[in-house]
Amino acid sequence: MRRLIYGSVLAMLLTGPGLAQEGLAPDAAIEGTIQSQIDAFLLDDFGAAFEFAGPGIQSMFRTPENFGAMVQNGYPMVHRPQDLRFGELREISGALWQKVIVQDSDGRTHVLDYRMGEYEDGWRIDGVQILPAPDVSA
Repeated sequence: MRRLIYGSVLAMLLTGPGLAQEGLAPDAAIEGTIQSQIDAFLLDDFGAAFEFAGPGIQSMFRTPENFGAMVQNGYPMVHRPQDLRFGELREISGALWQKVIVQDSDGRTHVLDYRMGEYEDGWRIDGVQILPAPDVSA
């Protein structure tokens, strides 16, 4: 249920189709924020992981425990990734979206889009959506 709500909130954050700007230069601070949250998940440190979430996500889940449960149940590939690579950083409708390619513990590849927000204390994650994995053909 929370995953559905989380996804719905993310969909509302998109203000129409917008114009995507392809190929922005990688941003070490954005990648560092995402990697730091993943590192916290690997340690089951939901308090630290919660600190990297934007205020809207924090308000929605209220506690690190609620947030951690949502990630464990709805985004297991983020909770326990086998491998993680950063893809393209794009601007869509004025927001920055960082594509992240994650391999889960079963070897399946997932493509996620992280909506990033810049705050007084730095970058935070304002939302995550799972994108359809690209078809691979021989």
